[in-house]
Amino acid sequence: MTRLYFTVTNDLSYDQRMIRICHSLAEAGYRVTLVGRKLKKSIPLTKRKFEQKRLVCFFNKGKLFYLEYNIRLFVYLLCKKMDGICAIDLDTILPCLLVSKIKNTKRIYDAHELFCEMKEVVSRPGIYKAWKWLERKTVPRFSYGYTVNETIAQVFHKDYARHYEVIRNMPLLNPAAIHANREKFILYQGAVNEGRSFETLLPAMRKVPARLVICGDGNFMEQTKALILKYKLEDKVILKGMLPPEALVSINQKAYIGITLFEKNGDSNYYSLANRFFDYIHAGIPQLCVDYPEYRKINDEYDIAFLVPNVQEETIAAALNELIQDDEYWNRLHQNCIKAAQHLNWQQEEIKLKQFYKNIFGESFTYHQP
Repeated sequence: MTRLYFTVTNDLSYDQRMIRICHSLAEAGYRVTLVGRKLKKSIPLTKRKFEQKRLVCFFNKGKLFYLEYNIRLFVYLLCKKMDGICAIDLDTILPCLLVSKIKNTKRIYDAHELFCEMKEVVSRPGIYKAWKWLERKTVPRFSYGYTVNETIAQVFHKDYARHYEVIRNMPLLNPAAIHANREKFILYQGAVNEGRSFETLLPAMRKVPARLVICGDGNFMEQTKALILKYKLEDKVILKGMLPPEALVSINQKAYIGITLFEKNGDSNYYSLANRFFDYIHAGIPQLCVDYPEYRKINDEYDIAFLVPNVQEETIAAALNELIQDDEYWNRLHQNCIKAAQHLNWQQEEIKLKQFYKNIFGESFTYHQP
């Protein structure tokens, strides 16, 4: 059997993208292990068709965390038998490279984003320089790779002369996820990180007659809580924290509007194609979305979102109010979401994923986890 290892730095319970990828490959006959980390607030892992391993660290943020986690990951992987290893983003790439060279196994890079161009990296010159150096030293040594959209694939081809397949992160098509009964609340799901426009979204909510529900956590959570207090939004903004995929789906089914906003700081935001963008489509939720290239490309074809030219407070408030007040417009976007989901779904994307791994490792047989 072909043994594959996938590595992330986050809590495995909430990573819908990696759950989908690992599940699809396990179904295809590979023996798959997904490696992440365990936090104090981590919930018990759900049993899945692939193996899961959490590493425990003393440090949970900053340079010491990355150093400790990479050392622990290297030691763990060094002791395992494997046929292939896949580094998900730049923060686990070094141990994957070293172990694959020592073991002479095939290595794959899964670039979910332009890591060095995230706001929290590109806005700190010293941090940016360190990560960029690591990218230049490691990424060209990975012969195989895939990413989430054509624009990012073109960047990697231009910078490192590497061909990247495009495998978008889309939900499974599930018509039962579309519910007719909606509550008029606005939903933000995903990482509560720098560059996600909370500095303008939250004050904009003062002018919008609806609640905002935020499902997620991240490096901007403390600032988000401070902004809620500053603008006296305690009764209007609800923080749900991190939710497992099953719980998140139930909230999606009730939401009226979704939020996909990014500041233009760094190419990672500008060229992004966020997971939540497709989650909203599959739940039939019209969304307020930035008018960036990858989103515009899809919206031009399916008309499922209200695209805004900027993330200023007045722009956000006006767009949200239009979506709330114009029932005919909302219903048109809602119906278009239902139609778009028939084409933009994981059933289509996993065909490309399985073919990608088949091209590297050949045929695999069906393996059932004990």
